Amino acid sequence: MSKNLSEVLEGVDIDKNIKTLIPHIEIVKVSVNRRSKKWNVYIKSVCPISSNVMDAIKSMIKYKYSIDNDINIICENSAESQNEVSKIDTDDVIKHISTMFPSAGGWIKNSETMVEGNDYDFILWTEFGVKFLLSKGCDKLMEGYISEKYNRKVHVNIMYKEKKGFQKEYCSEKKKEDESLISKLIKSRPSAKNESAKERTNSYILGRRIDEEIAPIKSLNEASGRVTIEGDVFDVKIIVTRNNKTIISFNITDYEGSITVKVFTSDKNCEFLKDSIKPGARFKVRGDASYDRYAREVVMLASDIQQVPAILREDDAPQKRVELHLHTQMSSMDGISSASDLVETAARWGHRAVAITDHGVVQAFPEAAQAAKKNNIKVIYGVESYLADDGAPIVLNANDMDISGEYIALDIETTGLSSSNDRIIEIGAARIRNGNVVEEFNELIDPEIPIPENIVQLTGIDDTMVSGKRKINEVLPDFINFAKDGVLVAHNAKFDIGFIKKNCRELNIEINNPVIDTLTLSKLLFPNLKRYKLDVVAKHLGISLKNHHRAVDDAVCAGNILIKCIDIMKDKNVKTISDINKLFKGKQDFKKMNTYHTVLLVKNHEGLLNLYKLISISHLNYFYRKPRILKSVLEKYREGIIVGSGCQAGLLYREILNGASDSELADIVRFYDYLEIQPLGNNEFMVRENIVDSEDTLKKINMRILKLGKKYNRPVVATGDVHFLNPHDEIFRRILMHGQGYEDADNQSPLYFKTTDEMLEEFSYLGKDNAYDVVVKNPNMIADMIENIKPIPDETFPPKIDGADEDIKNMSIKRAHDIYGEKLPEIVEKRLDRELSSIINHGYAVLYLIAQKLVSKSVHDGYLVGSRGSVGSSFVATMCGITEVNPLPPHYVCPDCKYSEFITDGSYGSGADMPDKTCPKCGCKLKKDGHDIPFEVFLGFEGDKEPDIDLNFSGEYQPIAHKYTEELFGKGHVFRAGTIGTIAEKTAYGFVKNYLQEKNIYATQAEIDRLTKGCTGVKRTTGQHPGGVMVVPRDNEIYQFTPVQHPADDVNSNIITTHFDYHSISGRLLKLDILGHDDPTVIRMLQDLSGIDPKTIPIGDKKVLSLFTSPEALGVTKEDIDCEVGTLGLPEFGTKFVRQMLVDTKPKTFAELVRISGLSHGTDVWLNNAQELIKNGTATLKEVISTRDDIMLYLIKKGMKPKSAFTIMERVRKGRGLRDEDIDEMKQSGVPQWYIDSCQKIKYMFPKGHAVAYVMMA
Repeated sequence: MSKNLSEVLEGVDIDKNIKTLIPHIEIVKVSVNRRSKKWNVYIKSVCPISSNVMDAIKSMIKYKYSIDNDINIICENSAESQNEVSKIDTDDVIKHISTMFPSAGGWIKNSETMVEGNDYDFILWTEFGVKFLLSKGCDKLMEGYISEKYNRKVHVNIMYKEKKGFQKEYCSEKKKEDESLISKLIKSRPSAKNESAKERTNSYILGRRIDEEIAPIKSLNEASGRVTIEGDVFDVKIIVTRNNKTIISFNITDYEGSITVKVFTSDKNCEFLKDSIKPGARFKVRGDASYDRYAREVVMLASDIQQVPAILREDDAPQKRVELHLHTQMSSMDGISSASDLVETAARWGHRAVAITDHGVVQAFPEAAQAAKKNNIKVIYGVESYLADDGAPIVLNANDMDISGEYIALDIETTGLSSSNDRIIEIGAARIRNGNVVEEFNELIDPEIPIPENIVQLTGIDDTMVSGKRKINEVLPDFINFAKDGVLVAHNAKFDIGFIKKNCRELNIEINNPVIDTLTLSKLLFPNLKRYKLDVVAKHLGISLKNHHRAVDDAVCAGNILIKCIDIMKDKNVKTISDINKLFKGKQDFKKMNTYHTVLLVKNHEGLLNLYKLISISHLNYFYRKPRILKSVLEKYREGIIVGSGCQAGLLYREILNGASDSELADIVRFYDYLEIQPLGNNEFMVRENIVDSEDTLKKINMRILKLGKKYNRPVVATGDVHFLNPHDEIFRRILMHGQGYEDADNQSPLYFKTTDEMLEEFSYLGKDNAYDVVVKNPNMIADMIENIKPIPDETFPPKIDGADEDIKNMSIKRAHDIYGEKLPEIVEKRLDRELSSIINHGYAVLYLIAQKLVSKSVHDGYLVGSRGSVGSSFVATMCGITEVNPLPPHYVCPDCKYSEFITDGSYGSGADMPDKTCPKCGCKLKKDGHDIPFEVFLGFEGDKEPDIDLNFSGEYQPIAHKYTEELFGKGHVFRAGTIGTIAEKTAYGFVKNYLQEKNIYATQAEIDRLTKGCTGVKRTTGQHPGGVMVVPRDNEIYQFTPVQHPADDVNSNIITTHFDYHSISGRLLKLDILGHDDPTVIRMLQDLSGIDPKTIPIGDKKVLSLFTSPEALGVTKEDIDCEVGTLGLPEFGTKFVRQMLVDTKPKTFAELVRISGLSHGTDVWLNNAQELIKNGTATLKEVISTRDDIMLYLIKKGMKPKSAFTIMERVRKGRGLRDEDIDEMKQSGVPQWYIDSCQKIKYMFPKGHAVAYVMMA
């Protein structure tokens, strides 16, 4: 039974434009699809209904009956209107087709439409367009859509019609359009430099133009439906479904939230979309937000994607600032952004220079130097150091008073910690004479402000107790009169005396009494205490303290502590209070000194060397929680360094907070070369924590620093104390600080990299001229004082050993003659000459000699050494005894008469696989050797590739080998290769998940991924390479290349590593890999047990080879050991992964085992690559790529130029894939497609020399 639509929509506010149509529309029936939950509402109308009216009806029904699922309106028109095809909404049909095939919409939209009866004709002017639309079945799709939505049976025809002059007309119009666009672009873009960053023409990647309002991504939910978002892409995945359809899935963020967007592509536009959707692109995306059962969260299905200009912060000021205080990811667990990003941004903004000043370290210098070179900007190299004043006197204003004289012990209680903002509420004092308390002073004071509750809880003093008491201006003169010129004593005297002096200044009272701090004195006399609070020290000395945190009781306690200290110092021959300073000069424990942030900037090359020395000394000699630089050490190495006052944790700022007068600050100011002030937001936490009373006080402190700079002729600079690049990056620092237990992690200061205008606005309260000076003029002036510096030299500095060239040459030639006879075979002589020429001419002989000496000593001491890497490619290395691998082609050689026979036709992959044979000259059994490995893998075709000799020593012998290296080159010239441990992705994910869970915050997986990426790469710790050592030539010192430190800052370690990650300097200094390995240890143990020399065991023994296919040679069956092969105890072949490879490939020869070793140690070489090729019969084990050498030799054999073959090998083995030109050249040489595809999959490849060494050792 039908029902009129007006009855169904009763009570709904109906738009006046369609109100007249509603009474003529009836609902015939309603159905719901059980699976999709989609509603089908069938309506009947005498009048034609447009798609807009249908959409309005749909919305009203959903609103009226609270339907969340999709509704489809199907119109059943009356008979007289059945053939009114012309009433169909063509735009609606085009929109539908465009959603399915975005590129189809353009063709149909530009077509001419003709209607005749039930024929619906689309006429196009290009044959290609017609073929494209018909290939997609667009005619049938439109017929089906019209039938379902409009309930009309039509026949859609897509036809081509030649239009005279169309091609010419089209080309002409297109040319005009292009010229117009180019003209506009040229006018709107002032320079090519800013073109990519500032403006891009909107690009429609998918579908149509997007003009809708942008929705915040974090607001999207299952009910959001069709929405438009805008953001930056940060991750892209290409998914190929089982039915071979491609889905492009990308994560997009607006920095408040993130979401995964999916695009279902057609074959035609798949490649275009892949090329267009890249990380870093900014898009508007329109589509449906809905729950995805695979992702188990809300994702967006895109129907339209439009590229929009990236939103980049710019510095448009005519005169740019220079940032002199900036932290990178190397500020451990604190700095968020990489040096590369920060330097690149400074350069893009047009800044002339930028400083790098990490906390206590300089490990970002190498990366910053590369970024500086790339972006053509000066980097100012520096550090924010932890400065400890080891020269500070114990007694201030000391005189020659007898140590048994009179003292005034005092203590005060206050409303807070800041002498500038808080008030004294009690003064207590005790006069001590001849070791006894003879008189006390105690008075409560009305602070004229409420006493905070935390102070009431601490002291027991509340407002009622001070109400009506005398004020400070009345009490303080009496206290000064009580103290007269006596020596003032307090525990943490800087606090008490700071308040007293500040109030004295305000009352014009002069006070210059000597001051002794029992806190500092206790640290010196009782070094074994862990804490030095007043009650802790009192308990240690057996002194009573009944009413802690009441002034007179604390003062008496401090006085009694002093009496005990005096008794101890008298035994040390201290007679006057001046002698106290003499007694402890240079003996203060650096661990117990206060530290102050101080910025050190490198001015020139001498300053760089001195900074590296300071960093090294602070890490090796004065590390306690942080690397500390003693003031006396800084004075010694200050040449070439510019010293800045630092942030609020610097000495100057702290002393101002403590109420120091200008005269008291004079020496502090003069110590610095420049003074720093920072934005108010940086120090807003001091207002929050009641250290200062208001933001105005922060302004006053900055203004006072400015006045001090002018008074003492020190430039004042405004710095940002930058910890992250952009404002929205603060979330990453918040997460990391929360993970470290900081309770205020969510109260992040705005420590982002600010533009010139942002900084000028920050300091506008100083006045226009002063703001310009501190933001622009003075920082640029300091930048101009600093030279362009390279933190690491460009040249290579190999160690020198006199006569190394001759030694290596003579050694290898002698050994070759010993093996191959007086007249060397041509193949041996040519290989030897070629290698020696490259090695000696490029200065690598010393590296060979060092390796030879290390191996020779180890062998002499009874431990074999296994080679690693590609050193097995060098015949000279074999002849010098560095490697056990012989890289010559497989060959026989007679140990007696020196007869030799080389097999060069490729019939054998290894000499071990050749049949046994006797010498045709003397009848002696021939020795079999050679594994056919090209030298070029080791040193390149030009012979100039930096060699890398890795050696596996016994783990027991490794420390001896390291010590021997130091003996060879001298102490102070051999250091362990340092590493830097950063937050890995999994660890970052843990930080993010913990933060979100503890804060009860829901985040999409896309947002979790974004947060994880932002936390990844931040420094956590330092370490050392397992066996790498860096060798410094005798006529150089390590500070020319890097500072040094203990690994992981372990002060108990006797190992010293490079401060820089060894990769940063490996091209400048020689790196030796002296690794520890179990194999040589086990072989030595077996030799001791059996008495068999391992060097006499033939590597081609048939029983040994049978172990790789069956355990029967061991006297057991597969069932006995639950394993099909007998390699459970063999190094490199005992893992489940490799055992399965053996089962799959059934190797019979040594050469095949070498290939398996290469396949098992590479990344994406076996799995999803060679394994599949062998299984499906495309290639055999002998044909697939197993080691990097295979590629070069195969391509040369195919006729490619050796240099091209080498280049391709290098690219593939590093996981860089093939370039288009590589693929073209390979195809021209007849390389099959499967081989090219295999190369493209490989991420890392083993060298054959390494694989041979591993199999030989096994």
